[in-house]
Amino acid sequence: MTSPWTIAAALAAAAVCAAQPAAAEESGDFAALGSFVHDYTELEHGDGTFFGGVAEGTNTVTESSGAPFAPGDHSHAVCVVFGKRSAAGLDLSAPCTQTDADGDSYYTLSKRIAGDVDAGGGGEGAMTMVGGTGKYAGLSGSCAYDVDYLAGDRLVFTMHCAWRRDGD
Repeated sequence: MTSPWTIAAALAAAAVCAAQPAAAEESGDFAALGSFVHDYTELEHGDGTFFGGVAEGTNTVTESSGAPFAPGDHSHAVCVVFGKRSAAGLDLSAPCTQTDADGDSYYTLSKRIAGDVDAGGGGEGAMTMVGGTGKYAGLSGSCAYDVDYLAGDRLVFTMHCAWRRDGD
């Protein structure tokens, strides 16, 4: 016969285990949709046009394989965009910080060599995930994105990302 103390200890252990947070996922993927407003300055210089400025807006996760990204999660993003247009094409870079409702942030670096940044332009690019804070600490990964520049200094984009949590 099992003693009442053994049963109580087993129930207490089960309660403690159930109260522990689920282990964080080590890899996954997600898709998101973003809507931003940008403010770029352009400068004709030598053999091309340099541009730079800020793009700010929101991202919404539309699909996900699991934590820390969940469908319906929103984040506020701020990017510093800089690049050059020339006869050789476009060379654009944009480091961004995305901060969610909990105050946790993840960092990305976007690169694009196709398309333009004027209304009616846009194009496909690649994004690298380069860490974060809180639930995003230790994340890395890569994303493909497609951006469309709209009238009124607005842009919209979709992105599909594969991420992993790097070990310590």
